[in-house]
Amino acid sequence: MRNLWIFINRYNAFFLFVIFFTIGVVLTVKNNAYQRSVTLNSTNQIVGQAYIRLNVFKRYMNLGEVNDSLAFENAKLNTELLALKGIDSAKNVVVKDTVNHVQYTYLAARVIKNSVTLRNNIITINKGTLDGIESGMPVISAGKGVVGIIRDVSDHLATIESLLNKDAKISVSLKSTNAIGSLVWGDRNSDVRKAFIKDVANHIQVKLRDTVITSGFGSFPPGIPVGLISNKGISTGDNFLTIEIRLFNDFSTLQYVYVIKDKLAQEQKALELKLPNEQ
Repeated sequence: MRNLWIFINRYNAFFLFVIFFTIGVVLTVKNNAYQRSVTLNSTNQIVGQAYIRLNVFKRYMNLGEVNDSLAFENAKLNTELLALKGIDSAKNVVVKDTVNHVQYTYLAARVIKNSVTLRNNIITINKGTLDGIESGMPVISAGKGVVGIIRDVSDHLATIESLLNKDAKISVSLKSTNAIGSLVWGDRNSDVRKAFIKDVANHIQVKLRDTVITSGFGSFPPGIPVGLISNKGISTGDNFLTIEIRLFNDFSTLQYVYVIKDKLAQEQKALELKLPNEQ
């Protein structure tokens, strides 16, 4: 307390100046219409700018929640779109519950870990068995194509064998010719936007910048975009071509993905595993 009084006594002139200055400003603003108007306008402007900055900060803090919501809505819309595509337009069919009649449904998930510099790159997402995720399910990104295949699953998490993995092999086709091939990645030092299609027959007329899509002869539904052809055919000395493509996906920027649930996957797998003498 003694030190406080010493401090006030030492700077009493400054404190008196502040007090009298404040009283003078208040009296001037209170008794003069012009000064009062200028002060109110300035105060409103300062407060308004403060609220704007505060709202920007709040929106920024809520971006994660907004992104989660948008990803969920996209998954729902994609599922409904698949249902509509499955309706035969040549028939007058009324489908009351289209979601239950579609083969594929989408589940949005957030990427929580991702690697792109390894030879066997793995992606971790925040959904697991409690969300209906199972090993072998295909994974795509929002409108940009193939991501990979679900590998290991726990209650709340799952890992994806990325397309950027030496073991990844996905059946694709060339959109203009329907020619079938196997999509693979290069080696560890490859461009993350570059991949190759192997086992395409030599007689196929390959067009530069032709679109590559999933063939449907595997885990992925048909017609999912993969990339554009950037090199029409790299000779391998046999009867097949190796085609270089530019992937639509930029794996280094993945934040959200969609896991595709195939309602007929287990039925198809069981049928294909039957021995010849059981058929």
